Amino acid sequence: MYEKLENLRKLPEEKKFEYIWRIGNDIDNGILPHWRNISETINKELGVPEEEYLSESAYRKMYQSAKKFYDEGVFNLETNSEELTQLKEAITENKKTLAKIRTENLEINKVYREMGRSELLADRVIEAAQLLAKEQPFISPSPLNIIQDNKKTACLCFGDTHYGVEFTVKGLYGEVINSYSPEIFEDRMWKLLEKIKEIIVKEQLTTLNVYSLGDELDGILRMGQLMKLRYGIVESTIKYSEFICLWLNELSKFVNIRYQMTTGNHTQLRMLNGKKGTFEDENMSIIIKWFIKERMKDNPNFELIDNETNMIFDEVSGYNLLGIHGEVKNMESALKDFTQIYNVKINYLIAGHMHHQKEQEVGKNTKVINIGSIIGLDNYSLSLGKSANASATVLIFEENQGKSIEYSINLN
Repeated sequence: MYEKLENLRKLPEEKKFEYIWRIGNDIDNGILPHWRNISETINKELGVPEEEYLSESAYRKMYQSAKKFYDEGVFNLETNSEELTQLKEAITENKKTLAKIRTENLEINKVYREMGRSELLADRVIEAAQLLAKEQPFISPSPLNIIQDNKKTACLCFGDTHYGVEFTVKGLYGEVINSYSPEIFEDRMWKLLEKIKEIIVKEQLTTLNVYSLGDELDGILRMGQLMKLRYGIVESTIKYSEFICLWLNELSKFVNIRYQMTTGNHTQLRMLNGKKGTFEDENMSIIIKWFIKERMKDNPNFELIDNETNMIFDEVSGYNLLGIHGEVKNMESALKDFTQIYNVKINYLIAGHMHHQKEQEVGKNTKVINIGSIIGLDNYSLSLGKSANASATVLIFEENQGKSIEYSINLN
């Protein structure tokens, strides 16, 4: 190893560039073989902080730049010469380049740290799911060996569960218009399951696409929301994840499930007073997805489909469907934008977020569809002047017809 060669040691009286100049000369004269594999030692000898380490290429370029001036004899010029002025300008540019390289190295190291943190977090979530699987194992259903009818595709769409929040909305006479809590959420989901079982029998479904459209949790956007939560953010995440796995496991006894989910705005972490979108990938929905994937991995009737865009993308009976949370100003414009961005014809854009149902035809077999919410009427709905029941929707698509049937399931 070259690091062991005494020539690489920086002499006490040597300054930084004198040291680099000597190393370069030793390589040119064959005392040292080449620049490869010595950058770490040079960084250490110069006392460079580890996060600011320069590559062997950077040091080689420093030496080669200086050598060009040396070979031209510019170091023998008079102090006031034009050539010396040019040399000083070149040195200044070199310093700027070095500063840029140092900054880039800091950013690269930051990315590596973020990647390492995400991988560590994923490991911890998987460990939690594995521990729960041992303590509270699901009864795995028997495989449903049924031939799928590809001419018909069924999709269950639900979202905006806002798990953990508790509130009561009252009317003009003091009557309760809507109440919500973790227990009410669970009651609504079991009611939804019973309704879906009826649809499975009626439509003779063998496979069901289940689309979760985001905002599984509540209370992350603003400090004031934390006051309405039964549990903390982390505990809410685990409790919701475990319940939805239990629910999906029960549903999988009656139909094969293809599960996809989006990230939402309420599950986005806004750390250090960050504004919307500052930490776009710091989203608790991703944690929930990791948990579901691990917890349900042994279920033969369940498949989690993970799209790297954190959106839902599917082919339904010959039509392309895109699912988003829905925090967009105009759904019709968003459909056209997504079609252009991804160079894929989007026939159906499906979203939650607005807490009420709405459908708009954009073209032939091309629609934008807003899905209702599990939470139902809340202060957000009232601020929009919208009133809607808690609901979920099952959409049936058929070849050459597009969306042919819609089941709007009232959960109040």
